[in-house]
Amino acid sequence: MNPAEKMDHIYTVKEYLAWPDDERWELINGLAYCMSPAPSIRHQQVVLAFGRIVKNRLTNNSCMVGVAPIDVVLSEHDVVQPDVIVVCDRKKITEANIQGAPDLVVEVLSPATAIRDKKDKKALYEKHGVREYIIIDPTGRYVERFVLIDGVYGLPDILGPEETLILHSLNGMEIQLNDVFELEAQTSLSS
Repeated sequence: MNPAEKMDHIYTVKEYLAWPDDERWELINGLAYCMSPAPSIRHQQVVLAFGRIVKNRLTNNSCMVGVAPIDVVLSEHDVVQPDVIVVCDRKKITEANIQGAPDLVVEVLSPATAIRDKKDKKALYEKHGVREYIIIDPTGRYVERFVLIDGVYGLPDILGPEETLILHSLNGMEIQLNDVFELEAQTSLSS
């Protein structure tokens, strides 16, 4: 299917699921967004570092940690592929995708998607009840954290690489952000 064809229509999950597996798309309010080109090496290293740290420290065995691409179906017109997710309600996990809001969503910024991550996806995650939304800027080496309180994300906590991120959605799990950025740097050096 031609990318231009996907932009002139409000799509549903059913239509989305019929698209070719070799293409990566997201639906936000029924609008299709192409996930190409592939993310940078630095982006992927931060995704893997963050996901690995959370997975290794997770004490709740019923929670699943996943990294993109995993479809998260939020509504009939909203399907996203966050960089890192944690889902603790096993009823939301199906063989094909996640049905409903994860407890934690992490998006690592890349130039092609940064505005969408900070604006459209933030509003989408808030609307659908994602308890905690983390945005990581791998170039600027900082994190923005939004916590859902009474159905609303307030102003973000902004943390630098020397600070500790406390994940409220995961019972106060602490992540030294230096570990995320150092693991990314070590992986770069060893490549």
